[in-house]
Amino acid sequence: MAAPPIADSVQDALDRVLGPAPDWSPSITRARRDLLLPALHAAHDAEGWLSPSTLAEIAARLGLGRAEVFGVASFYGSFSLVPRPPQVRRVCIDVVCAARGAVAPDGSDPAVVAAPCLGRCEAAPAVLETDGAAALDGQPAAPPVFQPAASLRLLARAGTARPTIDFDDYVARGGTRALAHAAAIGADATRGAITDSGLVGRGGAAFPAGRKWDAVAAATGTKFVIANADESEPGTFKDRVLLEHDPLGLIEAMAIAGWAVGAEHGYVYIRDEYPEARARFADAIAVAHEAGLLGDDLLHVGGRFSLELRRGAGAYICGEETALFNSIEGHRGEPRSKPPFPVAVGLFGRPTLVHNVETLANVLRILDPDGSGTETKLFSVAGHVTRPGVYEVAMGTTLRELLDLAGGVAGSGRLRAVLLGGAAGSFVGPEHLDVVLTAEATRAIGATLGSGAVIVLDDETDLEAVLLRIAAFFRDESCGQCVPCRVGTVRQEEALHRLAAGTPLGGSEEELVRLHDVGNAMRDASICGLGQTAWNAVESAIVGLGVFGRSGSGSA
Repeated sequence: MAAPPIADSVQDALDRVLGPAPDWSPSITRARRDLLLPALHAAHDAEGWLSPSTLAEIAARLGLGRAEVFGVASFYGSFSLVPRPPQVRRVCIDVVCAARGAVAPDGSDPAVVAAPCLGRCEAAPAVLETDGAAALDGQPAAPPVFQPAASLRLLARAGTARPTIDFDDYVARGGTRALAHAAAIGADATRGAITDSGLVGRGGAAFPAGRKWDAVAAATGTKFVIANADESEPGTFKDRVLLEHDPLGLIEAMAIAGWAVGAEHGYVYIRDEYPEARARFADAIAVAHEAGLLGDDLLHVGGRFSLELRRGAGAYICGEETALFNSIEGHRGEPRSKPPFPVAVGLFGRPTLVHNVETLANVLRILDPDGSGTETKLFSVAGHVTRPGVYEVAMGTTLRELLDLAGGVAGSGRLRAVLLGGAAGSFVGPEHLDVVLTAEATRAIGATLGSGAVIVLDDETDLEAVLLRIAAFFRDESCGQCVPCRVGTVRQEEALHRLAAGTPLGGSEEELVRLHDVGNAMRDASICGLGQTAWNAVESAIVGLGVFGRSGSGSA
């Protein structure tokens, strides 16, 4: 039986992304497989779900097999393959929101769905309402930044919400100084400045930025620059603030990077849960083109650089750079094995420079001739804290000083633990409040800075429930490509449920040993960071905090 025709609204949406159907044929469209995700989004926004007829139409237009299109659509959490209203309320049930009283929907209303972290932790418990691709809450709200503007560098232009993108205002507040300085000293010296600064990636991996720039610059042929704005780590929302309130700053930093390494095109990959950020950034790209910050002559520097915005689709794994490449290219967001590394073989098989949004913001700090050059770090502070928000502090600030900036512990007023680095991070107890917030110092106590998430939990928090949520998160978000992660995340969650229910296999000690073995297998053998870090928070809670009755210092 023939499939029913697709709705006119879906047909119109696909025409806007792909052009009218007669213009497409399998002989020319397969090369544009990178339009698959935009096409799926357009159809989903129009109807609220992806019907078999819609998937078949997209497959025909792009010259792909139906199974290929279904495989991609079914991978991403933002797409529904069963009928659902276009207007959906997403209720965050992750660690911060759960700690602040969020309750998971019971499933009786298809327009109300449970969601992992929405990146709105300062407003927990958070709900995101959408009508297609447009946010219902209008213009972006004032950013959750509570520090005096004079003390800020990376957040200097994020102090107030502005309804429009104003290039003249951007210049008046220090914009384009870094690009002009880079042009004055030349591309080689610009890369040298990045290297000499000691800047490392701020997304969690902490890889030296200068080494990436030099490697991509040394490569030949077409190259790309990518801003990884798929900020999906629970408890993290610093990049969202930069995207919404200083989008021209990110564009300038990417233009500098492209000019310095010889890349003429870039992509900004923004997670689906950030509709305001995407709208603001799309406006900023148009303003930047009109002002000459993008185009064929970057403010007379002589370089050529263009930007394209890509929308994620609800997959935590796409924060991993090679999974992000696959997503842009129109595939399932599964990580690739390394080597080869992205600086040699990245997006579309070409040398690619990938940075987190905060890392790129530091490019402007380093190259600003009028700046102090003081190195700072952004932290997303949320949970049981008086003033949840984004805080910019000098390197060397202690955890205690950061929490004091945020007004101290809320809730009961008594601290139980702090989860550093989000779900992929580690718990630390009150005895570690004086740890210096650097990669080296946190590593020395068995923790990590990760993405800069700081989740504060009072002494009334049910840590067993928190661990069960973290385990469920990793089980859901595992891409399933490698056995250690695909099986390990399930076995980890099962063991934690048995411990929480008081029904461990063979007794608590045997169950804890089993859990430890599963965690180490994931850490040692998983392809990417998701599986390698899925055990971190669980281990730190059991070993360091005595959850499930185990305490001490050392391995579980």
